[in-house]
Amino acid sequence: MKLPGTEVTLAPAQTTKVNLPTWAWLDKTDFHEIRATASINVPGFALTATTTAKPMTLKLEPGTPDAETYPASGECGFDEDGSIGEPYAKGKADQTPPCDISYLRSSGDGTFENAQAVTVQESQAVNR
Repeated sequence: MKLPGTEVTLAPAQTTKVNLPTWAWLDKTDFHEIRATASINVPGFALTATTTAKPMTLKLEPGTPDAETYPASGECGFDEDGSIGEPYAKGKADQTPPCDISYLRSSGDGTFENAQAVTVQESQAVNR
């Protein structure tokens, strides 16, 4: 059975910043059950087998040890509506995302499953 690739939606989409969460989510239509059936006819028998691949969680792997995931396991479960995580929207910058990666230093080559690259930049600021 060939499973379809799944691309996680990220915010920010292209480049994230050190110590700022990168929101991750999937709409329910992007992460769903897949079935495949195979049949073979042998003299005197007709055999049919159906297999089902049912996703259980989305596992985030930052691609570097210098990152943290939320939840800490990196495994984001389904919400009641069948989606995973929550889309980022303006005004949510102060909230903790339900599914995210925060990079602790610039790395440049963090990856997600399906080789979805993330560029990480560092930004300096003075806190008073």
